[in-house]
Amino acid sequence: MIESIQQFDADLFLKIHRGLSNSFFDWLMPLMRNRFFWSPLYLFIIVFCIKQYKKQGYYIIGMALFTFAMGDLIASRLIKPFVARVRPCNDFSLANDIIHRVPCGSGLSFPSAHATNHFAIAVFLICVFYSRWKPTLPLGLFWATIISFAQVYVGVHYPVDVTTGALLGITIGLLGARLFKTLQPDF
Repeated sequence: MIESIQQFDADLFLKIHRGLSNSFFDWLMPLMRNRFFWSPLYLFIIVFCIKQYKKQGYYIIGMALFTFAMGDLIASRLIKPFVARVRPCNDFSLANDIIHRVPCGSGLSFPSAHATNHFAIAVFLICVFYSRWKPTLPLGLFWATIISFAQVYVGVHYPVDVTTGALLGITIGLLGARLFKTLQPDF
């Protein structure tokens, strides 16, 4: 059964990585997964929280960072070494099928820490701000999804890696939001 899931995952990976290949995505997707590309958004969130919510804004930022750290710790330090799945761009069986759009790196693949971290932050922020600003939901989910999709498109993760990372991130984001609301019941 594991082999059939891995085969399905590799087939779906190739349908996305090669099958959706086009010059626009070749330009866009490496940007979408680049942390520096999103720096203005991160800065906006920090400034917005502090300016709009003062002291509570610092708590929001602190909990968002805590949520991110928990996602990264669980995905990168606990699960990845235990599973030890090779990235598709380092998988010898796919060597002739990989389009090198970004450096592959030597890290492991399962789960995607990008997906875990970004879904954790997105879900945390959605839970915190949804009652005040409904567009947080579609914007947050789109943001985390495009980053996760880009990981598959550029060839550094399988679809199951990002799906599992997304589910893990959603769980961590919900727990982080619950903790924030417990510590800040007035918000």
